[in-house]
Amino acid sequence: MNQPSSKEPESLAALRESEARLRAVFDTAVEAIVTIDERGRIDAVNPAAETMFGWNSTELIGRNVSMLMPEPHHGQHDGYLANYRATGHRRIIGIGRETFGQRRDGTVFPIDLSIGEFSANGRRLFTGIIRDITERRQLQAEVLRTGEAEQQRIGRDLHDDLCQQLAGVQFLAQSLARRLAEAGRPEASGAEEIARLIRHATEHTRDLSHGMSPVGLEPDGLMSALEELALRTHRHFEVEVQLDCPSPVLIHHTDVATHLYRIAQEAVSNAIRHGKARRIEIGLSGVDHQVRLSIRDDGHGLPTGKPKKKGTGLGLRIMQYRAGMLGASLVVANQPEGGVSVACSVHIMPGQAVSAGSKRHETSRTKVLRRPPHSAGR
Repeated sequence: MNQPSSKEPESLAALRESEARLRAVFDTAVEAIVTIDERGRIDAVNPAAETMFGWNSTELIGRNVSMLMPEPHHGQHDGYLANYRATGHRRIIGIGRETFGQRRDGTVFPIDLSIGEFSANGRRLFTGIIRDITERRQLQAEVLRTGEAEQQRIGRDLHDDLCQQLAGVQFLAQSLARRLAEAGRPEASGAEEIARLIRHATEHTRDLSHGMSPVGLEPDGLMSALEELALRTHRHFEVEVQLDCPSPVLIHHTDVATHLYRIAQEAVSNAIRHGKARRIEIGLSGVDHQVRLSIRDDGHGLPTGKPKKKGTGLGLRIMQYRAGMLGASLVVANQPEGGVSVACSVHIMPGQAVSAGSKRHETSRTKVLRRPPHSAGR
């Protein structure tokens, strides 16, 4: 008979010691760790995950991990896993992203999620390492609010101070032109030109001031701000702009409305500066608690390959950052027919947004601002 090797007890002891070390790391990790199978059922959780989400391990193991997610991810997660099993296409596995979790009491909070895949005893498993980033998001939001407040202050100063001074100078130039004309002096035309340039400078300064404080506190502030963005873009750049908001989208959270507006503003700016677009479509719609913003243009499209200039792609990163602050999805892509499509969808908590309002806000915002005929060949 074969005698058991003297090394087997040592190997077993080493294996047990290794398992004990791994268990200790798992149990004492500061970040939450959740392991699931390929069907999305929770296989294991560490104490940090229990503390983070408010459930104990016996309540979690065997249940679908979507119970730890808010909508829309709660209803979509099984589809993500089924798609991965069928295609092998990874969305966040091995990459990680910022998203949102949901505690036992229904509280939604921002998290940093990293997911890895491994096999054990013939089973495919996924491990999620989760970090609560509430404090980081609060700090980022405060920095953005401070920046917006400073922009609003500068905008008020431009409107209330500089615009008034320019208006006074324009009045004096017009008076001078009138007196020179009455005296038959040839300098009258020069004074009239000065008055005209000052008037244009005043209009431009007023537009700048509005752009620095675009979104009002009213629930329809985003709709009004997008309407003003369309008008300014059409007036200054002589491009055709279509605003399509077929039903009211009332957002009761100024930060959300401001982020969405800045995404639209950046997309429109990129379409003109980089894409040389001559037509831009801005869309806003809301269903239940889902708000969708879209911007499409007929410009040159996104460049392929690596950026050639330093700073190229900054606008896209800004849009991605603002979408991340909202927990929104952002898709920026070239269109088959040409131009770029920007689509941002955000799920907003109950009480923050509705898609239909009172009589006061029931007007839709659908406009088509066309280019003047003389600019068609530019």
